Amino acid sequence: MRIGLVVDSACDLPQDFCAEHNIVVLPVTIHVGNEEFIDRRDPQATLEFYRRHLTNAAHAETAPLGVEQIKNLFLERLVLDYDFVFCLTVASSRSTIFENATQASLSILSEYKPVRAAAGMPGPFALRVIDSQNLFAAQGVLAAEVARMIREGHTPNRIRERLDSLIPSLYMYGLPSDLYHLRSRAHKKGDKSVGWFKYAVGSALDIKPLIRANRNETASIASIRHFDEGSRRLCQFAADRIRAGLLTPTLCVSYAGDLEKLEKLPGYQELKAVARDYDVALYASVASITACINVGEGALNIGFCAAEHEFK
Repeated sequence: MRIGLVVDSACDLPQDFCAEHNIVVLPVTIHVGNEEFIDRRDPQATLEFYRRHLTNAAHAETAPLGVEQIKNLFLERLVLDYDFVFCLTVASSRSTIFENATQASLSILSEYKPVRAAAGMPGPFALRVIDSQNLFAAQGVLAAEVARMIREGHTPNRIRERLDSLIPSLYMYGLPSDLYHLRSRAHKKGDKSVGWFKYAVGSALDIKPLIRANRNETASIASIRHFDEGSRRLCQFAADRIRAGLLTPTLCVSYAGDLEKLEKLPGYQELKAVARDYDVALYASVASITACINVGEGALNIGFCAAEHEFK
């Protein structure tokens, strides 16, 4: 059986990994002022977006593919390329892409037969839309696990069961660098969690919030003085989770900027060394434009699957 994997452009994985595993990316349209930009997970295009639009990025509008666009993509291509497709989306609490893909799936499953028949392809087609309940680097962890299982020849039922068991244990930790961007974005979305007082104090003392995403919920769980110290502590914490035993042999890291800067962040080289020692694949990528819009340039995101834990 030919099994395919579709993700949206918020999923942080290296471009070469996506190409190697034939992962299809659902693009997101970004509107900044009078300009329109299509996020297709191209790292160079993403860095160019950072350079040209960063000043106004907090006020950007994002538009995921609509129901009809998703349906057309499947009927024109994916129902012919595969017999079963997993469509893995960013958290439904943060985007309508899960809802759009779910609605599109109903039409796809009722309309695919003539398309496959015309191409001389017998047999049924099926798909499953999965809400990752998480963001960015954590979404990448789940996609990497699906890609691994497809390559190893697992059945769709086995992959689905595995996803269902992993999603509650999927975590993303994000460390923003730019508090002004974070406050501006929160204000635009009506989120009062980053008020003027918190922003003023945080800016004056260079305090960065550590954000955790899990099970469709996102919250600030710690405040750390200085970004470099936050990077060191977050990387050390991720290394400790590796030592304690991850639920998948994968850890994803995304950075909202040039990856040469990621290599120099405090604690990152030590995290890479621990991953190598424990045979954990570490996938580093430029954070998606969607991530940059939400958390700002210079943000560090780390995703993994692990047993329930607390940040220390």
